[in-house]
Amino acid sequence: MSKIAIGGDHAGYEYKSKLVAWLESKGHTVKDFGTHNADSVDYPDFAHPVSSAVESKEYDRGVLVCGSANGVAMAANKHQGVRAAICWQTELAELARLHNDANIICIPSRFVNYDLVEQMTEVFLSTPFEGGRHQKRVDKIGC
Repeated sequence: MSKIAIGGDHAGYEYKSKLVAWLESKGHTVKDFGTHNADSVDYPDFAHPVSSAVESKEYDRGVLVCGSANGVAMAANKHQGVRAAICWQTELAELARLHNDANIICIPSRFVNYDLVEQMTEVFLSTPFEGGRHQKRVDKIGC
């Protein structure tokens, strides 16, 4: 099983909390970087620690949850070793892994139902990077 770093803001708190329990029930080791309640917070305060944990390879993959997923994705992608992908369909989660070797999935809690969150996360965690012709493209992402 994988070591997963997870975090999110107040808009993602409910889904993130459910997802932590679900991931642990599947045998994953999960570190919840917060937030730990639904009070208004600043998403970079949670996106950066999750991203650092994935970038350092202390954790295999990351999950970030906020209202639109845009803010957490923008913050996460400031980290050179992070490839954070906003996903709202299982096909996007699969392609993010297959073609882009994404290591953090960003989930827009205001635009997807919770059952889909579990499905996308399962696909994201179980899909390998295809490599091949995609590797040279991934190698060009960092600045």
